[in-house]
Amino acid sequence: MRILHFSDLHIGVENYGRIDPATGLSTRLGDFLGSLDEVVEFALNQRVELVLLAGDAYKGRDPSQTHQREFARRLHRLSAAGIPVFLLVGNHDLPNASSRANAVEIFHTLQVPNVYIGDQLQTYTVPTPAGPLQIVAVPWPRRGRLLTREESRGLTIEEIRAEIETRMTEAIQERVSHLDPDRPAILTGHVTINGSTVGTERSMMLGNDHVLLASAVHRPELDYVALGHIHKHQVLRREPPIVAYSGSLQRVDFSEEQDEKGFCVIDLDAAAPQGQRLVDFQFQPVQARPFVTIDVTVATGEPEPTEAVLRAIARHDIAEAVVRVRVRLPAEGETLLREGEIREALQPAHFIAAISRELTAPRRTRLDPAETGGMAAADSLQPAQALRLYLDSRDTDPQRRERLMHCAEELFRADDTADAPPTLL
Repeated sequence: MRILHFSDLHIGVENYGRIDPATGLSTRLGDFLGSLDEVVEFALNQRVELVLLAGDAYKGRDPSQTHQREFARRLHRLSAAGIPVFLLVGNHDLPNASSRANAVEIFHTLQVPNVYIGDQLQTYTVPTPAGPLQIVAVPWPRRGRLLTREESRGLTIEEIRAEIETRMTEAIQERVSHLDPDRPAILTGHVTINGSTVGTERSMMLGNDHVLLASAVHRPELDYVALGHIHKHQVLRREPPIVAYSGSLQRVDFSEEQDEKGFCVIDLDAAAPQGQRLVDFQFQPVQARPFVTIDVTVATGEPEPTEAVLRAIARHDIAEAVVRVRVRLPAEGETLLREGEIREALQPAHFIAAISRELTAPRRTRLDPAETGGMAAADSLQPAQALRLYLDSRDTDPQRRERLMHCAEELFRADDTADAPPTLL
């Protein structure tokens, strides 16, 4: 039995994109749908017998008609091929009112063949070409289903969260303990497991997070634990059953720049005894849009800061990437930075996210009293004396220094003449 596990599709994320003139849609929508196409093609060509989405099909709870249409097109290809699809409800799929439908409920309402919706914490039995599979579904919790208003009265937010986590753990234990040991069984949850590495999803949260201990889902009755909600692919437990986040299919922002994106493929031997069914586990990368950060530090005294930035850009592969450039340079170099040339060098990129500048504080020269005739305060120096000390501190070429001093002395004399009282004839 081959299972394909992916999560956090987030159709509708369109940041760092532009309008595709051929379709009139965001190029970032094309990125996310392209990754989903890779999932579908793999399932059709590699004998996959169940496709499992561990929550968050869409970015928001109210997907547009276009987003629903494109998602449904791809589910139809799997359904028509006889491959069952299990859609777990994540926090981004939930409505803001209990009486409203969730974002994927329409597939259940229309009774789309081979599509199953996990919207309650319970065990579902899904028929697959390799036989029935037990799926303990742990969707994003609705507080009203786990804790009544009367029970939560007088509790703080933290106390309510702790109580919900306890009840979720107890409910999982109850469902797992009643699994049929003669049939393969997996658990899928859209939850945060203690010890996982989180990232962008923190800023994309809709509501408060709930954290479960790994021991709540790492149970010997299970053959695999398929998790969603955390965008970074990671394996929390490698001893059977493997507990893994597949991670999201596309990068959402620069916090995921270094993350590899893809989905998990699990092979189970349905005829093997409980605890010995896992045959293979692999992570399959997809062609996610690259994000590239270019950091440049311009040295003090650099006569051509723009050239330093252009050299740094040339060292990176920016073709079709989302790119940001961060330039750190002295204040006197800011006016020399030619942003137009930098943008021209970034033309191969898919999107220029930012060209930011950080000005370094000017170096302040500590005055040696021996050099100032015993005067330690800068305001006690004569202008010519202060200028010479400044030029010395900048390692100015001696000939250039003398020319500057000569010009400065002429200005000082002219200023003194202008300030002198008029001569009476």
